[in-house]
Amino acid sequence: MKSDIRVCGAWRDHHDRPVYTLSSTCPECGADTENSAPAPFNPEDPYGDYRRARKRRVE
Repeated sequence: MKSDIRVCGAWRDHHDRPVYTLSSTCPECGADTENSAPAPFNPEDPYGDYRRARKRRVE
């Protein structure tokens, strides 16, 4: 289930703090918004190792 509340996808570049909205675009800068809810936790996640390895490479 996805959350109806969305956050500006570019808030780190354009705003001092996150901008939340129900729209598919940011009301302040016009950037696309993304789902603000985190993915559900699953201890048996078959792709968790891959995701964590990718995150370590990107950071």
